[in-house]
Amino acid sequence: MEPRVIYRAVLLAFGLVVGLLLFSQLVSVLLLVLITVVVAVAFARAADRLGRWGVPRPAGVVGALLVVLAVVVGLLVLVVPIFSEQVNQFVRSLPSIVDDLRRQIGQTTHTSPGTLGQNIQHFLNGYTQHPDRLLAPAATIGQGVAGAIGAIVVVLLTAVYCAIHPRPLVEGGIRLFPPARREHVRHVMSRLADSYMGWLRGLVVGALILCVLTYLGLLAVGLPFAIFFSILTAIAIVVPYFGSIASSVPPILYALTISPTKAVLVALIYVASHQIEGNVIGPLVMARAVKLHPALVAIGVVAVGELFGIIGLLVAVPIITTVKVLFEEFWVLPMEGERPPTLVQPSPTGEQTPTTPDGAPPRHLTTERQRA
Repeated sequence: MEPRVIYRAVLLAFGLVVGLLLFSQLVSVLLLVLITVVVAVAFARAADRLGRWGVPRPAGVVGALLVVLAVVVGLLVLVVPIFSEQVNQFVRSLPSIVDDLRRQIGQTTHTSPGTLGQNIQHFLNGYTQHPDRLLAPAATIGQGVAGAIGAIVVVLLTAVYCAIHPRPLVEGGIRLFPPARREHVRHVMSRLADSYMGWLRGLVVGALILCVLTYLGLLAVGLPFAIFFSILTAIAIVVPYFGSIASSVPPILYALTISPTKAVLVALIYVASHQIEGNVIGPLVMARAVKLHPALVAIGVVAVGELFGIIGLLVAVPIITTVKVLFEEFWVLPMEGERPPTLVQPSPTGEQTPTTPDGAPPRHLTTERQRA
């Protein structure tokens, strides 16, 4: 082994150790960067479409931002009053719901309802008789809310600036790679942008349709607080699979306090609505761009949750997609003999055609031309 090889190995090991030590500190920054990139891609695509109509790019980006804010505010104005009213009714009904649920659990587990009630009451008394125990959680929640609002503002402003002037950032990132690899890097960035947009479209459409289906189903079986449970289900769709399971537990438990039959009907409604969303809406809207196997998503969500925490679950699919695309482009395709586009040469028609180092077009372009 030559001395330079040893030095490089030592430096690589040192860099890995430093990276692992700093990973926990950089997690939040990395997640904010990813969220900013996803939002900036959405604004940039909207500005590109508006640009075809003669709208200047800054006006298109700002217009897209205003449309998003208007939609969010409009939904809040329409939904929040009804949602808050049902939440208040739900909170006022909690004592009777707990009693009914306790009775049902006692009958199922053959446990005395009084024993369960005493345990629950003892747990609650630990906080009601010692209010100081609630101060630390309340302060933590307040700090978390303030931090989330600040992060949203920073992400939106940064995404707007990036979408208005994307070329310096894109070209600057591409120039970090050797000239022979820059066209390949540009292709990878385009694939990532398409995947992020596919995820966003699928997320918005899936949440809306799932909310409507769940609301109509719960309304049909006569379950109270249908809007509350349907909105909770729509929000939980951000976390694939596990969010759906978690969002179905409260309405099923609440239905169990009414009757076991109603609980079974509510469970069937959730299964049917998620099947429709996962097998019809997902493949039509999201799967064409994301192209992730369900097993890969399920395992990836667990891994992302362990590495990045709860915040990472909100962007679990973009993280998994990024890893998949990078793994394919820099490992799988080169191993299978697929040469990435590296240079740009003019074609006979005057178009810019990416080529490989030997001057031949990539295999996918050759196949398309043969078909033509």
